[in-house]
Amino acid sequence: MYVAPINPEALLTEAQNENLYLKLIEQLNKDFNLANEAVDFPMSTPPEELKIQLHEKIYRLIQYKFAEYLNLLYIIDVNESEIKKLDGSDISELAGQVSFLVLKREWQKVWFRNRF
Repeated sequence: MYVAPINPEALLTEAQNENLYLKLIEQLNKDFNLANEAVDFPMSTPPEELKIQLHEKIYRLIQYKFAEYLNLLYIIDVNESEIKKLDGSDISELAGQVSFLVLKREWQKVWFRNRF
């Protein structure tokens, strides 16, 4: 049964423990490219670095390319009600929270694909 991780560290640890970390990186690269926001997270990217790079990418999208940011959320299929619950007063904090929601959704896709 799928249980959503409670924080990015737990999610990335679970992905590594289940040998699905590389699939998670592939899924992130695929969906960002579908949204025409090319990223190329190398397969050798350590989990902590992935979290930082994703946060920076989301931050730049919110700050400078908001329409593309919304398109990315749509393509990844991040839960809209969860996005609406977030406090947007601090953009850096918001980017961190959105990064976690993106990771959660991408992990869910990878986890289900692996199971079924």
